[in-house]
Amino acid sequence: MYRRLAALALACALAPSAALADIRIGVIASSTGPGASMGSLYRSTVPLLPKTLGGRAVEYIALDDATDPSSAVKTARKLVTENKVDAIIGPSNVPTSMAVTEVAREARTPQLSLAPIVLSPDRAEWIFVVAHGIDLMVDSLTADMAKRGVKTVAYIGFSDAWGDAVYRALQESAAKRGIKVLSNERYARTDNSVTAQVLKIVSLTPDAVLVGGSGTPGALPHLSLRERGYQGVQYNTHGVINKEFLKLGGKGVDGVIVPSGPVQVVEQLPADSPIKPVAGRYAQQYESTYGADSRNAFAPYTYDAYLLLDAAVAKIPADVPAGTPAFRQALRDALESLQGTVGTQGIYMMSPTNHNGLDERGVVLMQARSGAWQFLP
Repeated sequence: MYRRLAALALACALAPSAALADIRIGVIASSTGPGASMGSLYRSTVPLLPKTLGGRAVEYIALDDATDPSSAVKTARKLVTENKVDAIIGPSNVPTSMAVTEVAREARTPQLSLAPIVLSPDRAEWIFVVAHGIDLMVDSLTADMAKRGVKTVAYIGFSDAWGDAVYRALQESAAKRGIKVLSNERYARTDNSVTAQVLKIVSLTPDAVLVGGSGTPGALPHLSLRERGYQGVQYNTHGVINKEFLKLGGKGVDGVIVPSGPVQVVEQLPADSPIKPVAGRYAQQYESTYGADSRNAFAPYTYDAYLLLDAAVAKIPADVPAGTPAFRQALRDALESLQGTVGTQGIYMMSPTNHNGLDERGVVLMQARSGAWQFLP
């Protein structure tokens, strides 16, 4: 009897430490606020994630940052100090994700950004970007412009880090193809009108207009351009690929061209595409959970973050316990070493100088037509 009680006591004593040994992953997404139409989609994948990483038990702690950078910082600090997470997935938009990078760096905790943020190499040691890079996506748009004979393009984007990044990418990519950028108009995500900015753009008579937007606020310039009778080609970023954008924009966004990851049109990928089976399985799982035609361009990035973490954790020796600085360091090093991890949205080729690793193999173009996104050959 005594031995049985002693064994039970020992088991109870060890139980808390065993629980603490489980990997904890924080997930930050904008479930409320202006970015909710996107953030809620990123978060929707969390219930679908497997309960192990590299064979070890994992707990996901998903929190809302209300699309507010200061709230995102507080949320991240709570995750690293109170929840002792081993990595952070998110946040889901550029301003909030950029804000959280400071927490990740200070806490020496890997961050897998779901937003396509851009950092200088000296600030990117602990930051990995799951989403397609802005440069890659904008380059696919200027390539399409060149095919259509576009010589001039006007720009209007958010007056924040996202708008800045898209504009910089446009300047570089357009110059490479001999396309002149005529304007750099801005608006806030919460604005209700862009009439003044659009009047300036229309007066320049550009061949095309690129809107550096995301979520439902990204529809506003297109609606205003249609009201002013603009007839040129209209483009936006991969940040607007959701049903809410199409619903709000209606006929006003018909014809808008955007770059996308392949999940939206996975059935149309070549049969020999290594991405097709991974993206296809994910799309099937997602739609079996949320209904037919529920797939979207954002939720898959959360799954790709899982795939990257799963591959990285598998590289960490079993005797390195989760929840420790040593484990987080090993996780960071393993993420950086991943070569050829096939995700739903592309193939990740990480390196010390590239913490994103996606290339043109994971990019397709789509066009808004009659309230739906259609593959654009």
